[in-house]
This record gives sequence, C-alpha cells and structure tokens, in this order.
Amino acid sequence: MTHWCVVQTHTQSEDKAAFHLKRQGYTVFLPKYLKRRKHARRIDWVPSPMFPRYLFVAMDPEAGNWWSIHSTIGVSNLISFDGRPALVPSEIIDEIMARQDDKGLVKAHAGCAFKPGDRVKIIDGPLNDLEGLFESLTDKERVTILLNLMGREVKVRVPLETVFACA
Repeated sequence: MTHWCVVQTHTQSEDKAAFHLKRQGYTVFLPKYLKRRKHARRIDWVPSPMFPRYLFVAMDPEAGNWWSIHSTIGVSNLISFDGRPALVPSEIIDEIMARQDDKGLVKAHAGCAFKPGDRVKIIDGPLNDLEGLFESLTDKERVTILLNLMGREVKVRVPLETVFACA
C-alpha cells in the first residue's frame, strides 16, 4: 500500500531532489508558496518550498525498493524511525494539496486576521514603524489603516504583508 513519506534534502536542493526522484518513478510532492524577498530596495515574490529541505514521496514502505532514495542526487536522508520510513497521514497531504492554486502554489493563509480597531504596526515602506488602527481589507492584497500623523487622523492603504499586530 502506498503512503506518503518525508525526504530531507540538501540545502536548497529541493527541486533537484524532486526532479531526480521523479526520474526514478516516484510520485513527489514539493509544496511551494510565494515568499517575499527584499533585496537592494526591491521587493519581489518568489516561489519557495513551504518546508525548506523537505519534500514528500509516495511509496510502499513494505517494498524494499525505497533504499534507492538515499543515494538520489539532492537527497540527504529519508526520515525513518527504527529503520522504517516515517509515514505522513494522507489527510495532511490532502489538506496542503487542497490549498494549492492553479499555479500549484499553496495559499499560506486564508484572508486577513485583523478586525476593525485592532492596533497594528507597519513594518516596511515609507510608513515603516508607524502604528495605527486597522480599518478594513480593501482587496486581497491591501488594507486600510488609520494613522495619527501630525495631529490628524489619516487613512492610508498599504500591502497586507507589511502590517503586523502590535504586541
């Protein structure tokens, strides 16, 4: 019977390991999400592994052919306990797969976690380090924040990923 197992890869070798495992006939699942990358005053979004250095392989642990995984290019180790591959419940893999969009990227969160009136802090951009009150979600990517600037209350729209709850 086929089960999902966890493979540990070498650093930043998830795609390489997935490619070579697929060439050997394994079914591989490497969940990715869009990660925010900031470099030289530029912000971009790049697909990145949801679990760095790990991917999932469907296989039958009772069959003896899984030892070839250990010598696959990009693979560091097959996660095992007492010499047997560790099994991941298929419900977990199904849940992650259900969150994938049409490009195969996993949506890491479902919507906005803030309620109107919550104290928030802007952590990036020209309004960096300013605190205000969350007002509303304007679309999937932007929110409206009420800031107190120079004695006046001002509504500003900022990207959702630049807003965090105040501690």
